[in-house]
Amino acid sequence: MLKRQLEKPEFYLYLFAAAVPLSFASWQALINNFSIEQAGFTGVEIGILQSLREVPGFLAFAVVFLLLVVREQTIAFVSLLALGIGTALTGMLPTVLGLYCTTVLMSTGFHYAETVVQSLSLQLVSRERLPLVLGRQLAVASFTGLAVFAAIYLLVELLALDYLWIYLIFGATTLAIGCLMYFGSPHFKGEAEQHKHMVLRRRYWLYYLLTFLSGARRQIFIVFAGFLMVEKFGFSVAEMSLLFLVNGVMTIYLAPRIGRLVVRWGEKRALTFEYAGLVCIFSAYAFAGSAWFASLLYILDHVFFALAIALKSYFKKIADPADIAATAGVSFTISHIAAVVLPVVLGLVWIVSPAAVFGFGALIAMMSLLLSQFVPDAPDRGLETVFAQTRAARAGTPGG
Repeated sequence: MLKRQLEKPEFYLYLFAAAVPLSFASWQALINNFSIEQAGFTGVEIGILQSLREVPGFLAFAVVFLLLVVREQTIAFVSLLALGIGTALTGMLPTVLGLYCTTVLMSTGFHYAETVVQSLSLQLVSRERLPLVLGRQLAVASFTGLAVFAAIYLLVELLALDYLWIYLIFGATTLAIGCLMYFGSPHFKGEAEQHKHMVLRRRYWLYYLLTFLSGARRQIFIVFAGFLMVEKFGFSVAEMSLLFLVNGVMTIYLAPRIGRLVVRWGEKRALTFEYAGLVCIFSAYAFAGSAWFASLLYILDHVFFALAIALKSYFKKIADPADIAATAGVSFTISHIAAVVLPVVLGLVWIVSPAAVFGFGALIAMMSLLLSQFVPDAPDRGLETVFAQTRAARAGTPGG
């Protein structure tokens, strides 16, 4: 039964979606406590650690060069190995240098796995089913993350298990799933042989810009929204955990439905709804005066980001099938440009005015909203923007 399922591309992608958070969610849930208690970290070391963690994401474009020597499913396997091994070794090396090394290894596996799963999803799933499958992948990842948090609670509170064993358990589980995927699944073939060089095409300019702005907004949410909850409203670890729990449950329920919504509405309408909602949410963050209202914004913020499915679906429709793997790496790098710069710059702004940080987020969302109006109602190759659509209409051709 399992063997037959492993021969289906969609099941392979769902298994991939579960394997990644098994390691990353456990690493993320424990790293602050572990680094302070076991490695004596201060704010300086944790800042360096988080900066090192983002470097592999910025270098994700290099995945295309690996295609010169191995196929993508092999890269996926090696990425899960790096993610699993990096996580498993974390508890065994409780020193500053040890944590830096294991974090880079774990993060390299994580970011390359995320790049490859996006590429494989775009190649192996039809454009009609892509939003549905992406929604289900989000739901699977969220469910796995919730299971990890629950398991960690039981392992720590009931069994009093040491960090070393917890990291080892979840890292080894990712390794086991990676081996199952690699040895149990056939070689899936997409629509076309992938380019094995960097791809930057002028006709994808709108996708690149929207990806960059999406990465910038996500950094503001990840770094500062949670910080606001703790600094301004005094949320405890338990209360923040409850917010994560609510976000996870909402994603499990809503992500597949959001996928169906994108199919029904189309990419332009879905992106317009997402960005308009984010303008309102970031603006409201700047003036949030109560904990319950800020909590509501935090949950809505997380839900709206699930609509990013529409941006991937848009690219699937406009892309040359041979460009997908190379562009997945490039887009991941583009989205991480902001991750390298914004936290430091906006951290300085935060000291003066937290409201200004969220005002900047609202401005970025507004720019995204304006740019989304350039997405055609029916995007396709040759009809990447409304300008291309107009040119095609004037020429009396359907594009392509």
